[in-house]
Amino acid sequence: MAAEAGGGEPLVRFVKLSGRAAGSKKKVRWFPVRRLFTHSCPSLRIPSRFLREGRRSPPARSGHRCVADNTNLYVFGGYNPDYDESGGPENEDFPLFRELWRYHFATGMWHQMGTDGHMPRELASMSLVLHGYNLLVFGGTGIPFGENNGNEIYVCNVKYKRWSKLSCRGKKPNRIYGQAMAIIHGFLYVFGGTTGYIYSTDLHRLDLSTREWIQLKPNNPACDLPEERYRHEIAHDGQRIYVLGGGTSWTAYPLDKVFQQPEDAIAVFK
Repeated sequence: MAAEAGGGEPLVRFVKLSGRAAGSKKKVRWFPVRRLFTHSCPSLRIPSRFLREGRRSPPARSGHRCVADNTNLYVFGGYNPDYDESGGPENEDFPLFRELWRYHFATGMWHQMGTDGHMPRELASMSLVLHGYNLLVFGGTGIPFGENNGNEIYVCNVKYKRWSKLSCRGKKPNRIYGQAMAIIHGFLYVFGGTTGYIYSTDLHRLDLSTREWIQLKPNNPACDLPEERYRHEIAHDGQRIYVLGGGTSWTAYPLDKVFQQPEDAIAVFK
């Protein structure tokens, strides 16, 4: 991560924390999901009316992204090299899917959403988050893979079904795919990814109120930084961001390290 932080942003520090005392024999105990819910919610089973007569479901795909709220699951983009499975002559973006689907939990029905505006064309291995009524899409790759990459933010308001391209300033991330991102306290964080040739541990942050990008620079020696990666995952607890797994074209990283990024530091749990 050689790029500099902007706007006087304090340096980010990677530190290594101990998960538990050496030699600890504490074991993890698993419970059936059913046991964790009240009688009003006996399981997480998807309704048997998953697909009603006369309704289509999304074709098979990979490289897509999903997010959900309390009511709907949204599925965007994806890739399928099978001409017939991907829609045949009706799919002008073959082998990609330039489309947005919605699955309604209560009715168990899929619906392909008709939208207006500027839908992105980088439709595989992008990042997707849901912020209120807005889907935010960043990066990704199109055809040819690894050469037609993106570094713009696209927003789809699912209430009004309209796409727009977000105009931002500051130091944007490179044109990448396979990165992960999360929103916390009004900031959009983007970590890792690849250009198709170079893998990254860059951590960028977008202020959603000012629309300004900065790159957060770690104050660590090179030997104390996490390995470059893509296709990892991010989760957060409202205060910290956790980066799990990922890898490169020649390796996959184990889950004995979980990278934690609080507001002013990054820590490694081992």
